[in-house]
Amino acid sequence: MDVVGDRATWWESGRFTPSGTPWAEEAESGTALIPPPGIAQPGPGTAPAVPRPVATGTDTLFAATAPAEPAAGFTGAADLAGDPVPDPFAGPVPAPGTLAPDLTDAETEARRRAAAAAGDTAAMSELGAQLLRAGALDEAEPYLRSATSAGDRAAANNLGVLLHQRGYKEEAAGWWRVAAVAGSSAAAHSLGRHHRERGDEPAAEYWLRQSAEQGHVHGAFALADLLEHRGEAGAERWLRRAAEHGHREASYRLARTLERRARETARRARGPVLPGPRRPQPTRPKGAAPVPGPRTPAAGENQGKEQGKARAEELTREAEQWYRQAAARGHRGAALQLGALLERRGKLKEAGRWYLSSAREGETRAACALGFLLRDAGDEENAAVWWLKAAQNGDGNAANALGALHAERGEHQTAERWYRSAMDAGDHNGAYNLALLCAAQGRTAQAEQWYRRAAYAGHREASNALAVMLLQAGDAAGAEPWFSKAAETGSVDAAFNLGILHAGRGDEDGALRWYERAASAGHAEAALQVGMALLREGDERSAERHLRCAAGGGSAEGAYRLAALLDARRPPQGPPRLGESSVAARDESAAWYERAAEQGHRRAQVRAGMLAAERGEVETAARWYRAAAEAGSRNGAFNLGLLLAREGGEPEAALWWRRAAEAGHGRAALRLGLFFARRGELEESQHWCDAAVAAGPGEVAERAGRLREALREELSA
Repeated sequence: MDVVGDRATWWESGRFTPSGTPWAEEAESGTALIPPPGIAQPGPGTAPAVPRPVATGTDTLFAATAPAEPAAGFTGAADLAGDPVPDPFAGPVPAPGTLAPDLTDAETEARRRAAAAAGDTAAMSELGAQLLRAGALDEAEPYLRSATSAGDRAAANNLGVLLHQRGYKEEAAGWWRVAAVAGSSAAAHSLGRHHRERGDEPAAEYWLRQSAEQGHVHGAFALADLLEHRGEAGAERWLRRAAEHGHREASYRLARTLERRARETARRARGPVLPGPRRPQPTRPKGAAPVPGPRTPAAGENQGKEQGKARAEELTREAEQWYRQAAARGHRGAALQLGALLERRGKLKEAGRWYLSSAREGETRAACALGFLLRDAGDEENAAVWWLKAAQNGDGNAANALGALHAERGEHQTAERWYRSAMDAGDHNGAYNLALLCAAQGRTAQAEQWYRRAAYAGHREASNALAVMLLQAGDAAGAEPWFSKAAETGSVDAAFNLGILHAGRGDEDGALRWYERAASAGHAEAALQVGMALLREGDERSAERHLRCAAGGGSAEGAYRLAALLDARRPPQGPPRLGESSVAARDESAAWYERAAEQGHRRAQVRAGMLAAERGEVETAARWYRAAAEAGSRNGAFNLGLLLAREGGEPEAALWWRRAAEAGHGRAALRLGLFFARRGELEESQHWCDAAVAAGPGEVAERAGRLREALREELSA
């Protein structure tokens, strides 16, 4: 049973707006900041997976976000050995400490206390930072206030952090302002975050920009997030700047931005291939809208498309590198997206490694994707292990996948339990899959109940399935609103079904509107219906476009109708000129007849056999005739008999003629009459002559009548 949840791909989730970002923590003059409590750190996205609907839906969708950059640790003079190499984007660098780097924390603290007691401002600032890091807020505050009073900007910054931790946000902002005005990039970042939380975005932008321009990594990231939130230019520049200096969330967000741009560039570059010399086009990509005939490409247009594709690939490669950088730093969302990108490229082993890395860090969507990768490799047992991990953590798509796995094994109760788990996780495909399970077991009432639940939740294929169920029960009035709801939300099958519904009422115009809508989305049978309607109106050019769409989409009838249309355009073949072959060439109509014949279309098999016979391909002709005859085609049986008789196999030919004649084929009956007359079996011959007269057509009936009279005279003589 085809059940939702069998496949997963990944999709853009939109802009990720964290409810909080990391606060600045780097040292200034040997002191440090710590993130204040109460600032929410962004976690993984909570958008539920949207698996591909069974009938005609799109691929499975996922939103992928990631945790924010973790807070950096304290950096003080005691942590540095010698003079550090200046980094222009890492904020102010602490001066070399006067304390030996191999001292213990206790010794460091004792020396700082002694220096602070002697009035050393730097020691007071460093000691306050050390106590703040240890959580001794009461003891740290006097040292920080004393150092701040002496003009130490790092102490002012850290005093703001201390006050923010205690809940005095406005007073904290005041000290951050003091430090920021004195040139502290960390304080400017914290002050900008404070204003953004209050909703004062202009002030937030001012201070974040000050921080970023002074080289503060987290300030650059926070500024990029603010600009992106407001839809203003410049966000990518600051993301790139932060990413270049190791900010993993910035690397991830920059990669997402580049990947979105790559998709948009590729979308603009796509389009119908512009023709050179006109040639048969037996297929059209599914979903492509009909194009009104060939045209001459504008100068450089094809070249522009190639350049667009190359640019899209270049952006994708750059995005991959940023994903790699973020993933290597432990960003599980980046590992997830990198795995998805590599999977699309067919690099399944490497994709699996990144999915595994992300899944081990607790990313449920990566666990789910890893399960699909293992399932595709034939390892269902390990796939089930990862699906189980993801499902237990609330991943509805993984629960659907487990349900499908158990349903395939006939374990319906277990499958039902997992489908219900998917529903509990907010995945409406669980209800749809449960309905499919009930329908397969003949539990119609329960199936309708679950279809309704999924349909009311907006599941378009459930709406279509519910409408089909109501229509089968004779409730056309109740079915139509559900068909309409599904069609309006993009269900191609529902649009086609609405066309059938209108056609059944005699509303040809209404039916044609829905058929055209479904055909424009690539529905092969709908395209066939539109093509047939256009043929009836005499618009062969438009009809051909739709028939090509139907045939290319897999419709056997569409391929046959297209072949017949092209066949009718063939000029009559006269006698060959001197030196020319009398064998007919294989043309496009023959190719379409054969495609339909391969799909089991009986009339196409007969016509393919006739064209093969014209070309002198006796074995091919016999193969197609036999296929049609065995499928019940009386014309196929008759033609096969003619072919066998021509090759000297008249007794076998009579067997096929008998089959055709018994199905009402007048010419086959006449052939049998002649066959038995030549063998002297006059009564049998007269029987088949009677059948030929009754079956017709007129010419055959006339000939059979004359033969019958001759037989009567012979029998009465």
